[in-house]
Amino acid sequence: MLLIHRSILKELAISFALSLLFLNFTLMMEKLLRLARILSGVGASPDDMLLIVLYLQPQILILTIPMALLLAILLTYGRMNADNELIIMRSCGMSFRRIVYPAVYLGIACFFLSILMSFYLGPRGAEALRLKVTEILTIRAPMTIEEGTFNTAFKDVTLLVRQKPDPNTLIDIFIVDERNKDEQKVIVAKKGDILQENEALSFLLTDGQAYITKKDIVTELFFGTYHFKLTPSLEPASRKNSELTPWELFKFAQGASDQGMSFMLELHRRLSLPAVCIIVILLGTALSLIAGKSGRLGGLTIGLSVFAVYYTVLIYGEKLARSGSLPHYLGAWLSFIALSIFSFVVFERVNKR
Repeated sequence: MLLIHRSILKELAISFALSLLFLNFTLMMEKLLRLARILSGVGASPDDMLLIVLYLQPQILILTIPMALLLAILLTYGRMNADNELIIMRSCGMSFRRIVYPAVYLGIACFFLSILMSFYLGPRGAEALRLKVTEILTIRAPMTIEEGTFNTAFKDVTLLVRQKPDPNTLIDIFIVDERNKDEQKVIVAKKGDILQENEALSFLLTDGQAYITKKDIVTELFFGTYHFKLTPSLEPASRKNSELTPWELFKFAQGASDQGMSFMLELHRRLSLPAVCIIVILLGTALSLIAGKSGRLGGLTIGLSVFAVYYTVLIYGEKLARSGSLPHYLGAWLSFIALSIFSFVVFERVNKR
């Protein structure tokens, strides 16, 4: 019995690793391409991109660990069913519950790994990613400013300089600032010095004019010195929900009445996604009897379809909670409850065969 379980667990582990690699690469490509388009303009080095890929992993693993677990179970037990190995083991007196023990071992390991990602590494990775991207843009963006060339490295800001005597000095500067759509600015200055701050990049402009348009009104200002500040980051400097620990989410939910719902839903999601690993054990082993007859492609299709439905119901439940149609705890756990009921029913039917 131990030899059989060890053999199944080894095949499960290999399938899980390959599925996790495939899913991580698929989900990472969209984020990585978006970051690459922005960072390539400021000359990010390969080491910088490697660190960004590393920081992205915890957030992606929160989603892909349950998916990879389901695919591994479907592929492994589906293969065993197609080769009649499950029939042979059950005819030798092994119950279906004992056959799925290796999936239980892997599922429990995935549950604790998901908890680690969701509660600890995920928030740290999200914060480290934001700080790294901001650091890259803040340090390297000034290097992209060239004489006589329009620079658009900063979102909604266009910059043109006539001369650049040294890396931190600009002569004859023209700036178009469209970050505030209701109050756009055009700034002209004879000289500017580049200042690097914590999470921002600033220009200390001297001897110039600023034209500010607000609706149909244009205001012209003359200045001796003007501090023009940029925050060349992808996200605001404030921490996002994904960067907060579960304890911080709970604390902020109690103190922020306007955003309390958002914090609570994020907290429930951190709890529900790791819990899916336990339900997947029952669902995957039961569905493998169907997927096994359609080959590995069938297992992949069924696995991806199950999670497509799961995440659709998850988003739908959260929207109902945000609109007040459901309590936040019910909206956040609606998809988990539905998946649990379906998994238990399917597993019991298969076990009684």
